[in-house]
Amino acid sequence: MGNRTSSSNFVLLGLLVSSEVTEVVFTVIFAIFVVAVAANSVMIFLIQVDSRLHTPMYFLLSQLSIMDTLFICTTVPKLLGDMVSTEKTISFVACGIQIFLYSTMAGSEFFLQGLMAYDHYMAVCNPLRYPVLMNRKLCLLLAAGAWFGGSLDGFLLTPITMNVPYCGSRQINQFFCEVPAVLKLACADTSLHETLMYICCVLMLLIPISLISTSYAPILFTVHHVRSAEGHKKAFTTCSSHLTVVSIFYGAAFYTYVLPPLFHTPEQDKVVSAFYTIVTPMLNPLIYSLRNKDIMGALKKVFAHCSPAQKASSEA
Repeated sequence: MGNRTSSSNFVLLGLLVSSEVTEVVFTVIFAIFVVAVAANSVMIFLIQVDSRLHTPMYFLLSQLSIMDTLFICTTVPKLLGDMVSTEKTISFVACGIQIFLYSTMAGSEFFLQGLMAYDHYMAVCNPLRYPVLMNRKLCLLLAAGAWFGGSLDGFLLTPITMNVPYCGSRQINQFFCEVPAVLKLACADTSLHETLMYICCVLMLLIPISLISTSYAPILFTVHHVRSAEGHKKAFTTCSSHLTVVSIFYGAAFYTYVLPPLFHTPEQDKVVSAFYTIVTPMLNPLIYSLRNKDIMGALKKVFAHCSPAQKASSEA
């Protein structure tokens, strides 16, 4: 059974779009992929080269962009390849690698979103002590903690999924190796595996959400007592961007992994999975950059520095 499981390939059924709109869907997904990778790369570049962005908030934001880039690169290239190919198989090993990378990136982002809420709490509620409390060493520890928590998620979910015997249908009703879709193909009782996966996913959501809740409660209290209109606006802009991203990402994850299967169909699962694996990595940098004066200022500074007129004046 073990040899048969590991030597056989899985078949990814994909998004199951009609042949008439395949080219349109391919073009849209490819455009989203390019925009997501470009936007996150630009975000990372700006945060690195602009000294004004060398702050804890932007350091954590650069980590989010790295995670989003790796996250979308885990699933979309394979999806695009399958859409133009008649061979839609994925090997047992490649499926396990995809599950590990996908789970690691998703788990890391869960924890990082919670740590970003803590950073906002320190910035709003302890502004004078913020540079001392959120020093570089602590920022590195927070980022390392997020990556470690995500990799722990990957190391837990991957063995849970790949150590189950698969001897029946090899068709995964999804466009990537998502854990719930893969476990449906098992030819053994997976109730224990599903329970362990459920507990793992609940903890991955509960811990960051608890940190976000405990961070934003004093933030709201502090902002309520701020008399400055500029202070209100700055706090609202920073926190609203973060809460928007949190709502989108956590809501989709809750729907897929926590909500009982009776409340959603495989077709609905594909739509939600496509949203948070393809669309969300593109939305995150756009949400944070378009409403952020510092990011837009750094971008204008780079454009001005690279413009022909600026080069001519500097040479003169």
